[in-house]
Amino acid sequence: MRNKRVFMLMIGFILFIAVIGFSLSDRKELSLPEKFLKDSTAYVQQWFYKPAGYIAGLFEDIRNMRMIYEENEQLRITAAAYSRDKIKYNFVEKENERYKEELAFTKQQKEMFDYNYIIAQVVAVSNDANNRTMSINVGSKDGIKPNMAVTTVDGLIGIVSSVTPFTAAVTPITELSESSQTFSPVAVTILGRVNESFGILSNYNKETSRVMMTKIPEDDKMAFQDTVITSGLGNVYPRGLVVGTVENKQLGDFGLTYTATVKLAASFDHLTEVFVVQVPELEDGEQ
Repeated sequence: MRNKRVFMLMIGFILFIAVIGFSLSDRKELSLPEKFLKDSTAYVQQWFYKPAGYIAGLFEDIRNMRMIYEENEQLRITAAAYSRDKIKYNFVEKENERYKEELAFTKQQKEMFDYNYIIAQVVAVSNDANNRTMSINVGSKDGIKPNMAVTTVDGLIGIVSSVTPFTAAVTPITELSESSQTFSPVAVTILGRVNESFGILSNYNKETSRVMMTKIPEDDKMAFQDTVITSGLGNVYPRGLVVGTVENKQLGDFGLTYTATVKLAASFDHLTEVFVVQVPELEDGEQ
């Protein structure tokens, strides 16, 4: 009886719902109480819906901000890596270009005169105004000896004045003077006219940054912009090392020989690498 009563109640409730739904579907308009109830419900719901929407939007904005922050951090890391790699690439590229020039230089010179060039780093420069020597990081352990010429790709730098097992002191050509006890006069000639030109570099003018070439024969054909190279006479400076270019030529003091002003080819500002020239004939005692 009890189950039967429950069953009858359920059937009645379903029929009630169906009748209400059917009646509402047939009506085109709601009654005033229904309209009031629906509007009230919608009004109350908006007060719950708007804050919920704001809160949901706030959490969405926070999530988006976090994503943007992470993306910006990744972009910063990528940009930093790119800058580092770019600097490294540029440095390596310039190093490769420089070494190619140096290798081409040594290959050309070795083909001409069979010299051996030992590359060295300049590790120190003296601040003494009367003794502007520089130190390089090769010494007697590397076969370096006093009176070896030192050059760069551009031109003659100076001469090795003293040696220790691991370092060597280089006296630059800018210390060249007639009274110098370290720097011997440099016998030079003109590239392309080796057997026709001759001169001696005997003095460097620190005011004009030029070196004076003296004892030039009267009939010498040297001219403006001619390339001055070492002649090899005197067995100190190997022949063929570029020194500079002729800027002018004038009559000497006694009118029998000429003098010339030579602009050095090498730059002495911020020297980092040089070459020490080994001459095999000198090593073997043939010269």
